[in-house]
Order: sequence, then structure tokens, then C-alpha cells
Amino acid sequence: MGLCPLCNGFEMKSIQCPNCQSLMEDRGKVTDYFDDYSAYMDIDIMKLFDGYANSLENHECIHYFYCPVCQHQESNSVSE
Repeated sequence: MGLCPLCNGFEMKSIQCPNCQSLMEDRGKVTDYFDDYSAYMDIDIMKLFDGYANSLENHECIHYFYCPVCQHQESNSVSE
């Protein structure tokens, strides 16, 4: 298991919204939004269900980004 630099506060990632060019907010791991308890589950097991086929093998953490201006949402991989 690698360490995600965003989850652990080592780095910040700035993504510009493709619709309105505002800065999007990092809202954390996509898997944290699956249900009430998913944030407490083993990270590597949850990567099997994050929608990215090889995130576990490629040591990627999939983050949810949200634009507060136009409500655009997208997910992006972050190298661990």
C-alpha cells in the first residue's frame, strides 16, 4: 500500500474546471462516498470497487473533484 499525497496532506492538486475555468475542490477519495462506512474500510480492498480497473496495481488513489461555481464533477487519479 502506497501513501496518497493528497489524502495525507503532503501535496495539493489544482485542477481547473473544463466548463468555467474555476479551480475545482478536492473532496477526497471516490470510495469514501459509497456508503456510510466505506471511509473506514481497508483502502486496498476499496480500490477493487472504485471504477478504475488497475488502480490497485498502478498505486493510484482516485479522488473526487467538484467545481463550486458550476457544479461540475469529475474524478482523477493521483499517483501514490
